[in-house]
Amino acid sequence: MPHSPNRPSAAYRRLALVLSVALLGAGLPHLAEANPKMVVDVASGRVISHQEAFRRWYPASLTKLMTIYVTFEALKAGKVTLETPIVMSRKAVDQLPSKMFLKPGATLTIDAALKILVVKSANDVAMGLAETVGGGSSDQFVTMMNDAAQRLGMTSSHFINPHGLPGKGQYTTARDLAVLALTLRRSFPQYASYFALEGITTGAKDYPNYNMLIGRFDGADGMKTGFICASGFNQVSSATRNGRTVVSVVLGSDSLAGRAEESAALLQAALTQDPGKGVPLSSLAPYGPDRDAVVDISADICNPKAAKVRSEGRDEQGRMVIHSPYILERTEPPAFSLAEIIAPPEAPKTAGGADVPEASVPVPIPRPASL
Repeated sequence: MPHSPNRPSAAYRRLALVLSVALLGAGLPHLAEANPKMVVDVASGRVISHQEAFRRWYPASLTKLMTIYVTFEALKAGKVTLETPIVMSRKAVDQLPSKMFLKPGATLTIDAALKILVVKSANDVAMGLAETVGGGSSDQFVTMMNDAAQRLGMTSSHFINPHGLPGKGQYTTARDLAVLALTLRRSFPQYASYFALEGITTGAKDYPNYNMLIGRFDGADGMKTGFICASGFNQVSSATRNGRTVVSVVLGSDSLAGRAEESAALLQAALTQDPGKGVPLSSLAPYGPDRDAVVDISADICNPKAAKVRSEGRDEQGRMVIHSPYILERTEPPAFSLAEIIAPPEAPKTAGGADVPEASVPVPIPRPASL
């Protein structure tokens, strides 16, 4: 779908971020910027602030939060365990990046897959996990995702795959993602540590978390990032201070730094607000025009000018420059949690060294005994 003609420029959105903080600090119910946002107190379920909360958006890899939720439900029901093996199929390994570039037959546990989904956001592993939890069928898993969304009251969300690559019929809203984030935090506290991982290692390679708040924002403990051209840079975040947890949703930001800065501003202001303020999330009335249309901002995000602006926002070491006073430099390297992957067995070789299917290896024919 075409991008919104009323979408403000990147420069305006940067300026509006400052106004957003001021408005949120004043306790106003809506923010200043045009992209969807929301921040909610987990314990009370009250919406501290919101904006375009019912506008349909491509979820990108935030889809994996629902994939993780369905997996948590399967764990709770005893259908799988954290040690259940995932054997990567051809369909799984053929998914487009971001991915781990595994080969068919590679094996990992559900525990390792959950770590990889949160930190690396690998689409191939998401498909492998979906096939395993879905009883061998990713289509069945997607049905489970949509059934879960209905049960949770995610009234304007629909999924067509377990990873978030774009396609017709894949959409959500900031409000629905807040519902999902609250449910994850409330219903599965035993798995909260997955969302707070600073990084993972396969033993061969280390992967730091794409979430730039982990280890850099006071109290940050989750949750998930996502990006495709059509949706821009998205992030669901959580932070806990003094026993109080808040979650934020930011959709359609213009860069990695932008989504981190917007998320930090929302979390910081919310953590200093009265938790009793705001309307309950469950009773927030739908609002806004064109709520059935899914916004596509590809023309704003994936063009040479926007790419140049993002590249200029990096330092000499290639690191994204952060301007938020709430996001600090790391004082020590991230801790990496093991997500072990077992490579598939080597295929037999021909005399020339080429891989051949095992069934095609010729069986030696015994020679007759010498006379």
